[in-house]
Amino acid sequence: MEVEKFFGSSYGGTKRFTQQDVATANATGFGAAADDYMERGIDLNEQLIRNKPATFFMRVSGGSMINAGIYNGDIVIVDRSIKPQNGKIVIAVIDGEMLIRRYELTLNRLRLVPETPKLSPIDVSEFSDFKIWGVVVCVIRNV
Repeated sequence: MEVEKFFGSSYGGTKRFTQQDVATANATGFGAAADDYMERGIDLNEQLIRNKPATFFMRVSGGSMINAGIYNGDIVIVDRSIKPQNGKIVIAVIDGEMLIRRYELTLNRLRLVPETPKLSPIDVSEFSDFKIWGVVVCVIRNV
C-alpha cells in the first residue's frame, strides 16, 4: 500500500476575508496610518487548497515516486474534483489497493507508471477493478 493515511480538510480558511475586512482599533479612536498597509499572515489553506470539500491529505509510504520528488513519509494534497490528465500524479485504486503513480493515457492504453526503476508500470485493462481516486496537487515534506 502506497498511501498510509488520509485526512479530510475541516479548516474553514480565510478566503472570504480581504485586507479591508481586518479590523483596526486604537484606544484614541483613530487608526494608525500604517494600519492601512498592514498585511495579514500567510494562510497555507488558502494558498494550497482550491476546492476544500474535495481535498484530502494523505501520508505516502513506500518509494514508488522517488524520482518525482515524493518520498516515504511525505504528505500529498489530493483533489478529487480534478480530472486526471496525461502525465499527472494520481491516487489510483486497483483491486482495493491505493497506489500513487503517474497517469499515462495513450490511444487505447492506460498505464500507471512509477517513478523508480525498481518497479514496473501497471497496464490497466477494461476488466480491472480500477478507479482514479484523486489527483495530487501538492507535496508537503518536513526537512
